[in-house]
Amino acid sequence: MKKLLFLLACVILANQGSAQTKLDQDREAIKSLAGFYKVTFNYAETFSPDDDYKFHERHRSSAKEIAIILEDSPKKIVIQHLLVMRGDSMIIKHWREDWTYEDTQLFAYDKDNAWKKVTLNNADVKGKWTQKVYQVDDSPRYQAIGTWVHVDGRHQWQSNTDSPLPRRESSERNDYNVLNRGNNLYLTSNGWMFEQDNKKIVRSATGDKLLALEKGMEEFVKTDPKSFGYAQDWWKKQQAFWKDARETWDAVFTENNYLKIQTKVGDKLLYEQFFALGDQSAKENWTSAQNKEGIRKIIDAYLVKSS
Repeated sequence: MKKLLFLLACVILANQGSAQTKLDQDREAIKSLAGFYKVTFNYAETFSPDDDYKFHERHRSSAKEIAIILEDSPKKIVIQHLLVMRGDSMIIKHWREDWTYEDTQLFAYDKDNAWKKVTLNNADVKGKWTQKVYQVDDSPRYQAIGTWVHVDGRHQWQSNTDSPLPRRESSERNDYNVLNRGNNLYLTSNGWMFEQDNKKIVRSATGDKLLALEKGMEEFVKTDPKSFGYAQDWWKKQQAFWKDARETWDAVFTENNYLKIQTKVGDKLLYEQFFALGDQSAKENWTSAQNKEGIRKIIDAYLVKSS
């Protein structure tokens, strides 16, 4: 009996060690997304069920980008992306990704700039990571859940979720209102790849209609950190404001089970208000209380109140 108990204890300890190793592998893969990159963006529509559909031109662009780890705790990793343009003289706060482990709560995109809070079962999230992607103003974009797989030297995470129109099309098109994203993220020898198999959906009260399929490839290739000096200095001046922005948005997410955000108030887009406030805060050395007061006023002005 003692021998049997000993063997069982060994099996349990071995499984625990294996589970911990898997979690460590997940965390290392996620953290390796941070760094200094040359990024190329390539998107092409590939199919439509409508014979009369006119395919849009391929989208190709490139940029330099720095991805900075803002938070690194056992079950949460936050990475902020900054676009670096005109050499190293123009910085744009880009998207943010929060990775959370076995997270049972997320905001699922509905349509027309609205999100619904969804609660998942523990069994649904076991061993899985949620990637929560935020807009340049830290408002929500999309949230997706998937499992990191580490096999044969390959490190890969896959998911499927709905999102708003991509920024490259949101100001140019109104013939669809939901992008169903098939996300495939994997590490490469010199960076990482974000491969997408997307569906452009027309969503209405009667259901979903497929407009077109799209293939996307975003390749992040590591590059020399020396050309990112100004970007890092810029972020040091801005980071306190954006920390307050994240915390203010977190309070809004906690308070609401449904979020709908207006695209414009007056002539101003939401991100324009945030960027202007961030510059003012950095210039005048605002306190956290001043930041949060100004940020909350902006958010409240853009939130569509529930009837």
